[in-house]
Amino acid sequence: MGIDRDPRFVDAVLDWPPTWFIARLLLVGAYLLGGIVKLTDWSGAVTEQAHFGMSPPAFWAALTIAIELIGPILILSGRLVWLGAGMLGVFTLLAAFTANAFWTMPDGPERFAATNAFFEHVGLIGGFVLAALVAEQAKRRA
Repeated sequence: MGIDRDPRFVDAVLDWPPTWFIARLLLVGAYLLGGIVKLTDWSGAVTEQAHFGMSPPAFWAALTIAIELIGPILILSGRLVWLGAGMLGVFTLLAAFTANAFWTMPDGPERFAATNAFFEHVGLIGGFVLAALVAEQAKRRA
């Protein structure tokens, strides 16, 4: 086995047809679940938006639900992946700045947690870009 070859088990996992779908489901699962929970608890969704200072909160709750449901559906369907990834990427960036503004907090555990959450959101954005790139490359090869 040459140095440039992947181990067989890695090739097997990457070549397994469901891997691409499972990877996308893992990437968007929290958004899909969040959209479903908000849809089934409208007052909680509105309260959450009000908590973050979004006005009018009902509008932002509806928009959040739409993005959290439509974006994952596009990514999981394999159609317009770039659009779903873009929707969730922009949403995630805005959420990171709104909910995790660590630079405005004094030092301490809350700032530490917000800093981690902010950069986790940035990492998710990278995942959305990668999902769009992989989908586009697959489409060009087809």
